[in-house]
Amino acid sequence: MFKKKTVTSLFALMAGVLVATGCSGASDSNGDGEQAAGGGSAETATVDFMHLWPQGSSAEHHRIVSEIIEDFEAENENVSVNMQVLSNEQYKDQITILSASNELPDVGMTWAAGYLDPFVEGNKFAPLDDMLDDGLRDEFVAGTLEAYEKDGSSYGLPLELNTVYVYYNKAIFNEYGLEAPTTYDELEQVIATLNENNVNPIALGNRDRWTGSMWYMYFADRIGGSDVLTEAINRSGSFENPALVEAAAKVQEMVESDSFTSGFNGLADEEAKSMFMNDQAAMYMIATWDLPNYTTNENVPQEFRDNVGYFKFPTVDGNGDTNSFVGGPGVGLFVAENSDVKEEAKQFAAYFVEQWGERAVQQAGVIPATIVDGESLDLPDMYVEVLQDLNDATNLTLYADVQMTASVAQTHLDLIQSLFGLQITPEEFAEEHEKALSGE
Repeated sequence: MFKKKTVTSLFALMAGVLVATGCSGASDSNGDGEQAAGGGSAETATVDFMHLWPQGSSAEHHRIVSEIIEDFEAENENVSVNMQVLSNEQYKDQITILSASNELPDVGMTWAAGYLDPFVEGNKFAPLDDMLDDGLRDEFVAGTLEAYEKDGSSYGLPLELNTVYVYYNKAIFNEYGLEAPTTYDELEQVIATLNENNVNPIALGNRDRWTGSMWYMYFADRIGGSDVLTEAINRSGSFENPALVEAAAKVQEMVESDSFTSGFNGLADEEAKSMFMNDQAAMYMIATWDLPNYTTNENVPQEFRDNVGYFKFPTVDGNGDTNSFVGGPGVGLFVAENSDVKEEAKQFAAYFVEQWGERAVQQAGVIPATIVDGESLDLPDMYVEVLQDLNDATNLTLYADVQMTASVAQTHLDLIQSLFGLQITPEEFAEEHEKALSGE
């Protein structure tokens, strides 16, 4: 648990001396943020900061965080940062306990969308619009900040970003004279050719279901536009929108044309990934958190890494914007509403996100939520290309199950598996979603 704030001033220090020497009457003079007698130049503040990247399990993340803190303190000599580090699960437990006792750290890490709700509703996180409107907003990739918004205000500064691509094995494509498809028709041709040559077209582990959800989401985006799915979920639209029904039909069309590896509904994502990485399937859809496997991970054979390419999800029947992505930010920073060093906390949070982007991608292989000029950095080509894609991104649709409440997300994931299993019609798929969403 965090100690009480240590904002001090020359006046406070003097009062402490008086108390120590037995002079009563000055014992309550350690008020946070008070000005020193004759001016405020001696005022100092300590910002409590809690994150979830321990040195043992997240060495590079931990090192970068420590370096940013060190640099911040060097540039702001009146502000120090008191860091506490917990593992992911410990962090989630502790942040809940601290919130309940109104003792959140001044700056901490949070997740987006539904995770924010209890903290925002409980007035625990400070709105950060003043910081963003001061120029910080322009530094984020389009669509990332929105995931941290509630009722028109922003309550988090995203640090990471993952976008979803289709990765493919260039050696297999070359063997059969194939090129990365840019349209759904071309994708169908690629799949047909691979099937004719007894090559598994797409590795899919849909036992995890969020994997299949990503395919459905992209069809919804390309057929109905970037807002159609989000509007259905937030109830400004309907899940029975014809575009969402057609997206479900396209999924089943792919299943019926043997696009996915046999038994995909019983395979875990890790099993599907293993098939792709062992040349047993030509394509695999996943988010950019897997980039190190295709670029810098020395445990993966260099020959395989050299053979991996990627393509954006194709247009469908001439519709869709290939710069519109499915994905989502990872963790972001919050500032506690009841922080008694709130201005310094905001100052540190802004400095942190500005510094994190370039350092994270260069030193830890993390794709940041802030815009980075990849061409100026010494990075593998695929990182540079992905960073350029992010700079050109027009939209980012947050994973459907993350946008939904926990109970509706469960329904969505179950329906995704039924859809891929051809156990329900596209119309039933849409109807059941509409029923679950409207029933809340």
